[in-house]
Amino acid sequence: MTLIEKYPQEVKQILARYPQDQKRSAVMPLLYLAQRENGFVHRRDMKDIGAMLDITETDVASLVGFYSLYHDEPAGRLRIQVCTDLSCALRGADDFLAALCESLGVEPGGTTPDGLVTVEPVMCLAACDKAPLFQVQTGAGLEYHERMTIEKTLEWIESRKEAAS
Repeated sequence: MTLIEKYPQEVKQILARYPQDQKRSAVMPLLYLAQRENGFVHRRDMKDIGAMLDITETDVASLVGFYSLYHDEPAGRLRIQVCTDLSCALRGADDFLAALCESLGVEPGGTTPDGLVTVEPVMCLAACDKAPLFQVQTGAGLEYHERMTIEKTLEWIESRKEAAS
């Protein structure tokens, strides 16, 4: 089923925001729509978006690959993205990422065996003074957690497990 077949009203609303000669500007909201259900953009959705906007599937895929909020593979229900740019690294982000992965028994980019958490390094979440920090992608949107410790992070993950049960 194509994206427009799944979400006809939303696709029409998104496309209506852009002049016909600039419809390629709708690519980001269409990607968000495609990712909303499963937490990643399937290859067929990239193809559909490209066809709707008269751009190549490769152009669409390059945006998915560039932006840390779009994904082309399934992951955990909670996608924890730890900022590891230089400023955050100087405030302990690399050590935080390593300790978090060790505590969860995964490598960076890996997902816990229960499928709940994927931990990924990302660049620049725009809060270097509040590192270590991470953003979490859920089906409901984004949450930011600043000045984190491993203990606080594991408690937060545990609370999410309990909420999911």
